[in-house]
Amino acid sequence: MQIEHFEIMQFLSAHPPFNDLPEDALKQLASEVEVGYYRARSEILHYGESIANLYVVRAGSVEVYRRNGELYNRISEGGLFGQRGLLMNRKVRFPVMALEDTLVYCIPVALFEAFCDEHEAFADFFEADDSGGLIQAVSDQADSNDLTTAKVRTLLLRELVSVELTRSIRDAAKLMTEEQVSALLVYDPSKPVSDDPEDDDGQIVGILSDKDLRIKVVAEGLDTNQPVATIMTRELTIVDSNAYVFEAMMMMLRDNLHHLPVVHKRRPIGVIALSDILRYESQSSLLFVKGIMEQQSVEDLAHYAQSLASVFVRLVNEDANSHMVGTAMSVIGRTIKQRLLELAEDKLGEPPVPYCFIALGSMARDEQLIVTDQDNALILDDAFEADKHDSYFAALAKFVCDGLAQCGYKLCDGGIMATNPQWRLSASDWQAQFEDWMDNPKPEALLHSSIFFDLDGVFGRTQLASRLSELVAKKAKITPRFLAAMASNSLRRTPPLGFFKDFVLEQDGEHKHSLNIKRRGTAPLSDLVRVHALAIGSRKQNSFERLEDIKEAQLLPPGKVEDLEAALEYIAMIRIRHQARQIEQGKQPDNNILPKRLSEFEQRNLKEAFAVLDKAQSYLKIRYQNKAILK
Repeated sequence: MQIEHFEIMQFLSAHPPFNDLPEDALKQLASEVEVGYYRARSEILHYGESIANLYVVRAGSVEVYRRNGELYNRISEGGLFGQRGLLMNRKVRFPVMALEDTLVYCIPVALFEAFCDEHEAFADFFEADDSGGLIQAVSDQADSNDLTTAKVRTLLLRELVSVELTRSIRDAAKLMTEEQVSALLVYDPSKPVSDDPEDDDGQIVGILSDKDLRIKVVAEGLDTNQPVATIMTRELTIVDSNAYVFEAMMMMLRDNLHHLPVVHKRRPIGVIALSDILRYESQSSLLFVKGIMEQQSVEDLAHYAQSLASVFVRLVNEDANSHMVGTAMSVIGRTIKQRLLELAEDKLGEPPVPYCFIALGSMARDEQLIVTDQDNALILDDAFEADKHDSYFAALAKFVCDGLAQCGYKLCDGGIMATNPQWRLSASDWQAQFEDWMDNPKPEALLHSSIFFDLDGVFGRTQLASRLSELVAKKAKITPRFLAAMASNSLRRTPPLGFFKDFVLEQDGEHKHSLNIKRRGTAPLSDLVRVHALAIGSRKQNSFERLEDIKEAQLLPPGKVEDLEAALEYIAMIRIRHQARQIEQGKQPDNNILPKRLSEFEQRNLKEAFAVLDKAQSYLKIRYQNKAILK
């Protein structure tokens, strides 16, 4: 053995994880290591560039930074860096700079991966125990992107400022000046307070902004002694305190808002203004949404929507997490629906009765991606009379669904669309239908429940959709037979793992040697989370937000929610990156991945994520079947 190799071997054997390697492995390692030298303050790794080595500091020290320039860590002799980039797409996640003149050992990625496969202790060092490696991989994926991690509650820097609806406009304006705020929430002390904490809205009935004062008071010469109630905006768009800043931005742009009340459960705790979140702006997706509302015809909209794939790819390349990607794509889809409905009303005239157009499934959950069909329905005011009014709504539904198809949202093969008379019902009929599904959980009812119970009001009188969501939240949790049936139904799709934890792949046909990552991964996870959310009466739609409620309710054993969050994020990002790569390669995106094209680390973490799903399904079966028997 050459003296240089012996010195390398001696050094590495004194530091983890190399100290657990056998002598033969250390000899191989020493013979393949390359040595790098970097002067003080020189950059070693640049964010986003390809990475092909694991680095070990032999002498000197380095500084590791987050992508926003914030110092993340300092590493000295014997320390490692670069492993996080190797875990995720072989791209540098954290830039690294030499703090002083530094010598490093560079271990080739092929050898790094081989040792992880061959030496359990070596692999455990990077992956920790149980699903810790998966959680770490997901954490690394998030990096320090503020859009990914910042929650709306972090923008609230002061207590809520509100005014009673009987106070004068003059008093309200004076209060706004004194408190230096541009909006006030308006409350009614006589409004009944719900006994259910989930329904406590703090007696808020509206919002008053400086825009209201300019347009409704100053411009119109309105008497400022009039009560606030005469000019406040009554239809409130609210955002949950646990929502991402990114989601709040999308809501503001979608509804052309400058102020957004922030709620915890349903109780307002503050207001954020557009100026509060400008620093988090994401140009690509926000400007795309704005452009949707500027299109003047279905043809213009369809042409504009051709750029949607590019927006999706940009989001992925900007390191958006799955929640961000799903939210952006869902908001874009909703906005396209909103513009189509505006165009439909322009063509057909005013609707004969109020209505709410609802999105279902992945769009309602803010989990929509680029490969999707359309699931939608209409809730009609109880004044609806089919013989008088249905021709209008049939024409409106056809206009919108045909327009969505032109924009790339293919028609639903199962007919879950507002064009189907079965899914154009009055609010009372919808309530009766939902109650019947829960009281009589037959196979068809369970199928419909898994689709329709994820709903979101897109356009019109959205309170109609909110009432249905409230009905589901209140009734499902006290109907154990329905929960047991939903749990059983959610187990029909299982993760693609064999007895020895190897992937179970398609054996023939067009997608031979592949697995459908949606059908065998994200979909059963969403189904499982939905059952737990129904059991606790959660009113959240998004799977990650439902998991937050599940954790708060302490429904699952310690650590299991975190495992599910990591598994869902990892599987979803494998799917998202797969589709983005296909688009970049000029291919039609799909959900069928070839595991052999994933790196060893990706395969290992994907198997771990599927294993989490498998264990969670076993727990689901026991929990709800037993509850149904007991009750």
